[in-house]
Amino acid sequence: MDWNRRQVLWAGGGMGAAALLAACGGGKDAASSGSGGTPQKGGTLRVGALGRASAITRDPHGNQGNESDYLVIALVYDTLTAPGLKQNTVGRLASAWKPSADLKTWRFTIAKGATFHDGSPVTAEDVVWSLRRLRNTPAGAARLPGITADHITADGKDTVVLVSDFANAELPMITRLSTFILKKDTPDKDIAKAPGTGPFKLDWYRGGNARLLRNEHWHGGPVPLDAIEVTMFESPQAMANAMLSGQIDLASNAGAVAARTADARKDIQVIRRPNDMAMPLVMRTSGGPFADARVREAMKLIVDREAMVKQVLSGYGTVANDILGTGDPGYAKNIPQRTRDLAKAKQLLTEAGFDFGKTYQLVTTEDIAGLAESATLFAAQAREAGVKVEVVKQESGTFYDKTWLKGDLYTNYWGTNDSVVFFASKTMTTGAGQNEAGWSDKDFDAAYHKAIATGAPEARTGALRDLQQIEHDRSGYLLWGMADGIDLAAPKVHRLPQLPGYGRVQLENVWLSR
Repeated sequence: MDWNRRQVLWAGGGMGAAALLAACGGGKDAASSGSGGTPQKGGTLRVGALGRASAITRDPHGNQGNESDYLVIALVYDTLTAPGLKQNTVGRLASAWKPSADLKTWRFTIAKGATFHDGSPVTAEDVVWSLRRLRNTPAGAARLPGITADHITADGKDTVVLVSDFANAELPMITRLSTFILKKDTPDKDIAKAPGTGPFKLDWYRGGNARLLRNEHWHGGPVPLDAIEVTMFESPQAMANAMLSGQIDLASNAGAVAARTADARKDIQVIRRPNDMAMPLVMRTSGGPFADARVREAMKLIVDREAMVKQVLSGYGTVANDILGTGDPGYAKNIPQRTRDLAKAKQLLTEAGFDFGKTYQLVTTEDIAGLAESATLFAAQAREAGVKVEVVKQESGTFYDKTWLKGDLYTNYWGTNDSVVFFASKTMTTGAGQNEAGWSDKDFDAAYHKAIATGAPEARTGALRDLQQIEHDRSGYLLWGMADGIDLAAPKVHRLPQLPGYGRVQLENVWLSR
């Protein structure tokens, strides 16, 4: 999948464009909470993260299906930018960025003192080679939309120039996603052991488990922890059990069931991050039974959103309104909330000539807690409208091979929920590399390009609302709710990240009390 799906699962999106046009960028905007007390140096943080042996990937530019692998990669390698608390996009390996007047050309400055783990300095040529390699992957067009490989160039030793085919005030936000930097000309056979630039360096990796050591020379500043040990768990329950028994210090993305259990224990911190994960149903719009917009609207009227949040998320979440990017400051809260209306749903289905005699497969996975449960509950709700839905569970690899981007009806999940235009660029504009529903809408495309082509707040707000209204009315996404991100931690763990998406794997500020 692509975090890329899961990379996207980490990488948050979107920023106030006006704040960026002055070109800003640099500076640290801590993505972690205050802890009280003075940070102590030393100690090893034992982290549990989800993953499956069949989905292990070591390539920073590959399709990471495991959160455990992505956690390791995100700590060993730096992206150009990262999410922040006060600004949605802050510098990581890039210390600053500046656009041209037409918002097509952006110049990124590499942070002073940035070096690889072997001591060699990071140059613009390294960044150019890495971004071109990323761009030439199967999902590269989605990761760097509007930017071809030959439009990524170096200007001197510390400046990288990205030229977009269209005006894009949000381009620095895009570089938060999987722009991991490696040394120029690293052979593919050596990628897994290639030195990174991040706050930790790889000590060893075995079958999904890894040990990382502090990078004493990280350009981002001092790192308190001596080491991080990552243990891969194949189920949220197994990871939660390890947390409750003291085998690990941090359970990443443990889920609502684990949170409910841990809430009663004083020896465990429960960290909740609103707007962390979307688990939409995806309906194919380009053909098949859901190509008619009336059928898609009916499906959105069938779902009981409050029941989904209560039962699937155990209340650890909020109702959503079929618009991705709920954490965006420009999220259109004035679009009326869609609620359940079985009578209207049946009417729309009848008008569309929907075949009530057929059974429709809803494909899902058990990649994250609650995903398969959401499919099962929706199937039960659909029966109340006379729609027969059969839930089909697939193993992760099979799902991303055979169903994702191809199926008529399936569940998926995203953790990049602080930007409406992020999802538009990745999953909904015509020809987008991860257009999960096969959607093409000229009005939506126009609203998207208008939104990203201006830094004027009023014009951007209006375009964003138009974009969201079209998405709400006609897209192939049924987004019934937003799950809180939930981590469990021992009391000795301090300054854990508060941000969703990519922000929550930034553990360089964490420290342990003794």
